[in-house]
Amino acid sequence: MKISARNSLAGTVQSVIKGAVNAEVTVALQGGEPIVAIITNASVESLGLEPGKKAFAIIKASEVMIGVGMETARISARNVLSGEVGSVVDGAVNSEVEVWLEGGTKMFASITKASVEALGLHPGAPVSAIVKASNVMIGV
Repeated sequence: MKISARNSLAGTVQSVIKGAVNAEVTVALQGGEPIVAIITNASVESLGLEPGKKAFAIIKASEVMIGVGMETARISARNVLSGEVGSVVDGAVNSEVEVWLEGGTKMFASITKASVEALGLHPGAPVSAIVKASNVMIGV
């Protein structure tokens, strides 16, 4: 399978908590970082998701926000993953930021060039990759 999303992060299902319609699925990435996704119960069933199953957290780069100094911040996004900037590729309006998570997984964010400049992003800069759980898809 090939997909256009820049982030297809391999891991293992850690937990599945079902609600009336949706479920909260936590995938532990290969480096140990947890990624939380909110998907339908029907998707949980059709994918056969259960703890221990190999899975992918799939996230479009445009759904990844970058934060600086997030260690003490309180925000509603479930996924705040610490790392450092690996590279920045500037375009005319948007830039692609590669983030190396602490466990070694690479994530990509597509943010405005103005945001890159305002945050002072450069290789080696400490950052957090931030993703709402509703923006995470699960694949097997």
